[in-house]
Amino acid sequence: MSTENNETGGSLADRITKPDEASEPATTTTDTPTKSSDDGAGTALQGSALQEPEYQVEVKLSDLQADPNNPLYSVKSFEDLGLDPRILKGLSAMSFRKPSKVQERALPLLMQNPPRNLVGQSQSGTGKTAAFVLNVLSRVDLSTEEMQATPQALILAPTRELARQIVGVIQSMGQFLDGLSIGTAVPADASARPTRMTAAVVVGTPGTVQDMVKRRILNPTRLKVLVLDEADNMLDQQGLGDQCIRVKAMLPRTIQVVLFSATFPAHVHRYAAKFAPDANEITLHHEELTVEGIKQLYMDCNSDEEKYSNLVQLYGLLTVGSSIIFVKTRASAVEIEKRMTAEGHTVASLTGGIEGSQRDAVIDAFRNGEAKVLITTNVLARGIDVSTVSLVVNYDIPEIMGPNRKREPDYQTYLHRIGRTGRFGRIGVAISFVSNREEWDMLRQIQQHFSCQIDRIDTSDWDEVERMIKRTIKNSRAQAQFAKPQ
Repeated sequence: MSTENNETGGSLADRITKPDEASEPATTTTDTPTKSSDDGAGTALQGSALQEPEYQVEVKLSDLQADPNNPLYSVKSFEDLGLDPRILKGLSAMSFRKPSKVQERALPLLMQNPPRNLVGQSQSGTGKTAAFVLNVLSRVDLSTEEMQATPQALILAPTRELARQIVGVIQSMGQFLDGLSIGTAVPADASARPTRMTAAVVVGTPGTVQDMVKRRILNPTRLKVLVLDEADNMLDQQGLGDQCIRVKAMLPRTIQVVLFSATFPAHVHRYAAKFAPDANEITLHHEELTVEGIKQLYMDCNSDEEKYSNLVQLYGLLTVGSSIIFVKTRASAVEIEKRMTAEGHTVASLTGGIEGSQRDAVIDAFRNGEAKVLITTNVLARGIDVSTVSLVVNYDIPEIMGPNRKREPDYQTYLHRIGRTGRFGRIGVAISFVSNREEWDMLRQIQQHFSCQIDRIDTSDWDEVERMIKRTIKNSRAQAQFAKPQ
């Protein structure tokens, strides 16, 4: 950035509301959680047991009025759903005490008979995974050995890592169900590929599932439920979207289709309505799908080299908890990892260029705390929940190519990235680096889009930077302790 930019100081909000600019003054999001209910991934996945913030959930029923007296309106306990006692036992073992706000409204709709399609917009950390897993476990028939080996539910995720995380939730929630078998359909080494899928629940990525059905490794004829997690990502991306369409065309026409995502841009929502026709809908209002509970900061950098230098300066803070550094390209991730490792820093990187078991080993090491700092591309921007993450760094501002080949901010990816921290009502910290005018403009647009405050970090005093960030993280932990049920 120019010297002028470095000298102006103040917050991004202060600097973009000068009289000669047309933007309105930005508002500051609040970060005070309110008590509600426990939710999250199981302990084995390092999921959070913290209180979720209060959310307003809007329900649109395809053929019923939203009548509070209707039995499909809401539930206040898992027992109200008439669940198998063994599933209730699994929920108890995972410390799920009562449904989250989204689950209160989603579960009765998901589990009604005859089954109905559902499109759910619900950000990560509100219990959407547990909701669709409960529905799946309630619908599979495990009464005979034949049915235990027959695919009955299919869950699609955009990445190998998210698929494995979902498998972990199913294993925890269904741990007391005799005969429950879970198959994974993700890219694997040739020696690891099954000749036949013999599992009641299959979790995978669209391309691999499509290939397995074509090769008759996976028999789709008895499938009852199809779930798309991070559905906006899968229906919007050219490759994944085409694959999801082809997979659905191979499935029984009577299958229950469930789409869940943190965000549904308008054009994707229109397409989702065709993919899951006559669906009930659950929606969190757009303004609630923002950045509440995450302290957002930025650093002015004069060059790419200064970006790297500032990242190295931050290393001590990155290891206070766990941290994720998001970069634009695989090459950047490899280069930063190589340089930091050579300088004696312990970091790991994970990108789509790393295959199979190596990717599994990296994410597992990050989950269990062996690796504190993870450098990654957008492959981990969505869905991955590691409760120890207290700091996210946008080394590169997320962007998309707009009309006329112009770089534009990718608002949804920004939201998903920083959502890896600030889980379940805690305060997280997100730091974005800007090193040129285009990045500066994109960050300004992000602030205006989300009506949030992004404050400048004064890198002239690194001791103060360290004190400020540690204080925020410490307050996050104190708040988390306060939020735990008595």
